[in-house]
Amino acid sequence: MSTYRTLRREDSHGVAVIHFNNPPINLVDRALLVDLIALTKALEADQDIRVVIFRSDHPDFFLAHYDLAGEVGGKPRPLPEGMASPLSTLLTRISRLPQVTIGELQGRARGAGSEFLLALDMRFASRERGLLGQPEAAVGLLPGAGGTVRLAQLLGRARALEVCLGCHDFDAELAERYGWINRALPDAELPAFVDALARRIAGFPASSITHVKAVVNKVTEPDPQALIEESQRFVGNMYSDETLKRVAWMVEQTNKSGSTMEMNMGPLLDRYPAEI
Repeated sequence: MSTYRTLRREDSHGVAVIHFNNPPINLVDRALLVDLIALTKALEADQDIRVVIFRSDHPDFFLAHYDLAGEVGGKPRPLPEGMASPLSTLLTRISRLPQVTIGELQGRARGAGSEFLLALDMRFASRERGLLGQPEAAVGLLPGAGGTVRLAQLLGRARALEVCLGCHDFDAELAERYGWINRALPDAELPAFVDALARRIAGFPASSITHVKAVVNKVTEPDPQALIEESQRFVGNMYSDETLKRVAWMVEQTNKSGSTMEMNMGPLLDRYPAEI
């Protein structure tokens, strides 16, 4: 029996497929983080798995975003000086896994959901349903778990600023043009493409994966100090009056209007303080 509460793992021929399932919308919450920590620890010690695919059982959400609702009315919890946030640290561990990691995006990945995908080795998205966004600036924050840093590396300065400050939703075709994902593929073809790529890579010598990832990581790994500064700025501003007001508004709109805010967050973020 699986010990995971929010995900399911299936292994076959050197490939592990991880299915996210954290109702109602796959929030990045405490339960999911506990499972991801356990999964990461298991994969770090696994010598049989060469490729890991991450996909979602939810048709509309890969990973929605970090669960900010618990921060409203909460007690400030500053980070120790010189340390990144626990989420940022976890995503760095995932980025360094010995396996090749592939994200399959069918649905929405915003905030921490997008940052999770950015920590993976490759990202492929459904042309019809894939949607990415970094909405943090709309509530007075910044992507705090590697998003600002990794987007700047992948997209370049100007496009990273557009993504992080504009807070729009990006469809898969535009994300592909910007370099946010590897490819946008027809929805019906995406799982088969990802499965075939994973099996192909898993069939090659393990030493190939080890050496290629080691050199590519050496060239492209984010500056640890930049990740620490990003986390420190995020947590330092999390409990400002303006941020708490905007987060409370966003949570209220989500609760009041069902899935409207979650489904259409990009277009609706600039409506504050109106009711939606």
